[in-house]
Amino acid sequence: MTSNQTEKCRAFHALHQRPGAFVIPNPWDVGTALYLQSLGFKALATTSGGAAFSLGKHDGGVPLAAMLGHIRALALSTEVPVNADFESGHSADMRVMAANVRLCVEAGVAGLSIEDSTGDSARPLYEFAQAVERVRAARAAIDASGMPVVFTARAEAVLLGIEGGFEDSLKRLVAFAEAGADCLYAPGLRTAEQVTTLVKAVAPKPVNVLVGAPGFTVRQLEDLGVRRISVGGALARCAWGGFMRAAKEIAEKGTFESFAEGAAYRDIDGFFRGLANG
Repeated sequence: MTSNQTEKCRAFHALHQRPGAFVIPNPWDVGTALYLQSLGFKALATTSGGAAFSLGKHDGGVPLAAMLGHIRALALSTEVPVNADFESGHSADMRVMAANVRLCVEAGVAGLSIEDSTGDSARPLYEFAQAVERVRAARAAIDASGMPVVFTARAEAVLLGIEGGFEDSLKRLVAFAEAGADCLYAPGLRTAEQVTTLVKAVAPKPVNVLVGAPGFTVRQLEDLGVRRISVGGALARCAWGGFMRAAKEIAEKGTFESFAEGAAYRDIDGFFRGLANG
């Protein structure tokens, strides 16, 4: 933990407090993080799915040590604040989860998110009271670190397709806000009415909305009162889409037409040469 991290944390807090909305795109490795930074984005966020796919794992299948290494690499290689998608804290045990949150802070992040999903299909969400206590424990771990990391609490019921998921998420996020979360997040919202209802319910605390498919625009979400917009694994999926189409074409047809859609080598290499040359 460094003074530079403190400055990034303060800058990240400021982004959440000023009027309007900002986009926090999700790179999946250092190269994509540096490119997104070059486009002028003021903050970045990791993606558990994108990171997992790059390591040959399923989403949620990356061990804690490897995920911390990934998070640290992105946080230390960029000059903008990085928010860690820290899944459910990598432990069902609340005390271990809190200790893991402290390790995530020490990895150099300016923000981190904790979700209320268990990873167990038979019991996909922590019970309400337990989920709230986990938010309190994560908040306490961040405060004990002395680093002013922005803490985002996530309610996953809508994303998981649970019946009555929006109402459940709304109840949880209101409680998470009271338990100390700085920003509230229910991935999977699809309608303007849902977004508006959530924004009003947790005001004045900021809301993050996930955009993983065509639909909302930045301006529309800003008009609905959203402060932060992330894209989750969408950019990684776009890259995988191009790769899979080209690879399947070679395997199935013996042709290489998809290569015409690839970025020019000189553009990619030139970008990183420019960074190396200062």
